Amino acid sequence: MAYEHCIETERCKGCGLCVAVCPKNVLELATEVNTKGYFPAFRARPDDCIYCAICCNMCPDVAITIAASEDESA
Repeated sequence: MAYEHCIETERCKGCGLCVAVCPKNVLELATEVNTKGYFPAFRARPDDCIYCAICCNMCPDVAITIAASEDESA
């Protein structure tokens, strides 16, 4: 089964909690701000993601989701 990892950059306030807890160091903070003036998280190394959902659980703004995907190439 394939999974889809999504970070809503406009909801993200760049707190970095997800970056700190990622066991595979997949996430980083962007160098460009979003429309609210924050540096949002992004998947710097998506191929390393194990879809453990720790980042989803840690995010105080519920800006990160992982869902099952019907597309096997995701």
